[in-house]
Amino acid sequence: MSPVVPEGRTLINVRQGSFGGAGDTSGYGGLTRFVYMPDAAQRPYGSWFDQVVDVLEELLGGDAEAAIEAVVVDRDELTLHIAREHLLDVCRHLRDDQDLRFEMCLGVNGVHYPADAGRELHAVYPMQSVTHNRRLRIEVSAPDEDPHIPSITAIYPMNNWHERETWDFFGIVFDGHPSLARIEMPDDWVGHPQRKDYPLGGIPVEYKGAEIPSPDERRQYR
Repeated sequence: MSPVVPEGRTLINVRQGSFGGAGDTSGYGGLTRFVYMPDAAQRPYGSWFDQVVDVLEELLGGDAEAAIEAVVVDRDELTLHIAREHLLDVCRHLRDDQDLRFEMCLGVNGVHYPADAGRELHAVYPMQSVTHNRRLRIEVSAPDEDPHIPSITAIYPMNNWHERETWDFFGIVFDGHPSLARIEMPDDWVGHPQRKDYPLGGIPVEYKGAEIPSPDERRQYR
């Protein structure tokens, strides 16, 4: 089924099988759910969110519109979608400005959204301000065909191993990283095993006369 994506929304997944307490554990019901990215928020964002966005826009000056692709407020949490070419400038401002002071980046998490055409790979950075006791997220995207995002290890050195892990599992290339090598998988491993298009592997199993196919040949149950 090809979904008609509503204007202004971003499709990130199509789920099939049993979900939502329908009681169908076989997937036979043909259930389908389209999953969308949370919508961009409109001002006022509420809480301290407006202040942070205002300060960041002022610091970025004429680049603010290009740098901040979207501001999302979801479940009382603030996420700034940042264009990858502006990531380093945004991180420096978040760390150094006295009104922001996000001194800590708590790592980076990779996400693979095959349905998000041209933006399939996402890197999500949780930021912590010790000074102001605040937390927000920075989210940066890159296409499968060009999976490059700047490394922020020069600004937040503690991200070194986190970027290696995200490269290892998702294939995001962090340009400028001092030693971007595998950290969990063997050095000669082929592919990046947490991507959605990576085969699950396994072998068929016979059980009481029935053959259960390997995981990558089954329906999706989520």
